[in-house]
Amino acid sequence: MNLTQLYPELKPFLVAVLLPPGPFLLLSLVGAALLRRHRGWGRIVLGLGTLGIWLSCTEGFAQFLAETLVHPTPALSAETLQTLQVASRDGEKIAVLVLGGGARNLVPEYQGPALKLVSEERLRYGVWLARQVDAPLGFSGGIGWGARHLSISEASAAKASAQNTYKLPLRWAEGQSRDTHENAQLSMAMLKADGIQTVVLVTHDLHMPRAMRAFSQAKPSQMRLVAAPVGYRRDGPFDWQDWSPSEEGLPRVRYTIYEWLAQLSGR
Repeated sequence: MNLTQLYPELKPFLVAVLLPPGPFLLLSLVGAALLRRHRGWGRIVLGLGTLGIWLSCTEGFAQFLAETLVHPTPALSAETLQTLQVASRDGEKIAVLVLGGGARNLVPEYQGPALKLVSEERLRYGVWLARQVDAPLGFSGGIGWGARHLSISEASAAKASAQNTYKLPLRWAEGQSRDTHENAQLSMAMLKADGIQTVVLVTHDLHMPRAMRAFSQAKPSQMRLVAAPVGYRRDGPFDWQDWSPSEEGLPRVRYTIYEWLAQLSGR
């Protein structure tokens, strides 16, 4: 069995070990064990583990990591949006393409499969952009490496949501990709076949650098890419509340480190 075959089995374990609070919990356990024989070192290691757990639950630490490690892509500017609107009116073939971020087999309130909130946030923004630019909408997302339990692809769930919730049918629904690299390879082939000249790419700000790299490598030389991220954080200067644990802090820290590791791995 090669690494590609092992990856679906290893990914949940690697995520649990490498992403907070996993490493800091292990550090705390090591510190507690050291207290019996090396009280001084035990206190230091336990203190570092406890501090790490605290920081990994704060938005301030998440923002620090994002700016330091990942360099998230800023939101689409009003000027760029206006340029796209003018190009669309002038006849340029533009497509808005949303990348998937996960789906669930059963969402009881909808009585069936549905997108995860992260995917729904991307789709909602993609719909808004498509209407602003008067461009067709596409979605790319299959069943990811770590989501083999899904009964349908993310694209299938997105197709239903776009039609039923937003009343804007998808022009393209790519449902075979398992990761960002395959998003790019399969989507670019599909859009090239339709003669698309400009692709407005929608995903989260932390994911956008990796997505733009993959799509830049996969796109035809004459095709233009425009980044349109969601979730960019620029609420204002830090204050003490940003360094207190919050419900958004831990997911943001985990996602930042996940994207950083993915960038390092080249995927």
